[in-house]
Amino acid sequence: MTARDIIEVSKPRIVVVLVITAVTSLLAATRFDSTPDVAWDVTAWQLGFLTLAGALASMGSSALNHYYDRDIDKVMGRTANRPIPAGRLSANTVLAYGIGISILSVIIAWFTLNPVATGMIALGIFFYVIIYTAWLKRRDASNIVIGGFAGSAASMAGWATATGSMDLLGFLVGWIVFMWTPPHFWCLAIKAREEYASVRVPMLPVLIGNQRTASYILLNTAILLPYSIALYFFGLGLLYTVVAAISGGLMLAYHYKLTKNPTPEFAWKAYKVTAPYLVIIFVALAADALFYFRI
Repeated sequence: MTARDIIEVSKPRIVVVLVITAVTSLLAATRFDSTPDVAWDVTAWQLGFLTLAGALASMGSSALNHYYDRDIDKVMGRTANRPIPAGRLSANTVLAYGIGISILSVIIAWFTLNPVATGMIALGIFFYVIIYTAWLKRRDASNIVIGGFAGSAASMAGWATATGSMDLLGFLVGWIVFMWTPPHFWCLAIKAREEYASVRVPMLPVLIGNQRTASYILLNTAILLPYSIALYFFGLGLLYTVVAAISGGLMLAYHYKLTKNPTPEFAWKAYKVTAPYLVIIFVALAADALFYFRI
């Protein structure tokens, strides 16, 4: 067992994205809390413990995902070298690690943040581990759709850390993650279609093929783009709106091209090109609070 293996089962890239989502939501929410004229009015306590609790929650959930999927991971070439199927970590070690730090994340949030933020962190763990991994992933093509709420919970936890509650705008901001997740990860599913089919995981391309999946990806992105822009009418500023239009337009263009060329190679390219969307739009949310301007 090495530190590198523990880091790998924690899925550090996902941790970074979700922590950025949570922290930027915290900063964005300061424009709409009890002192709306003072942007980024947060304490080091809030930033530090939201980051810590959020990171631990993501790390624990990811480890439990590795534990649960160990049987299919050893079959797929893309995942066969992960620590459990490769024999570098025992399944029980990963299980104990995942449960332990997931519980620790909720305890830390409870004593350092507020009940609403804590509830959102706990809900994110529940959705990723129980709803997505254990229930839907191997049973239904809606797996990644419904499971996407786990990412939304990170944003909502950040928003609630600043406001102490979950208002309509905080929910709508978090819903961006929910809407972005399916079209983004269906691109990966097209790339890994044969592997998912080999272990009977009903990802959309396995069930309906690449061409129809590409059409669903385009449709979802065509809904995401106007949705993200429409948040201007709920109080967000011009900076956010411009970034949402440009970044969403880029996603739409690539996903349109995917319908014309629904190959694993282009799907992988679309996956990588559109991956930064979430970070870009949430950083724009935080900057929008600081440089707030509306027409």
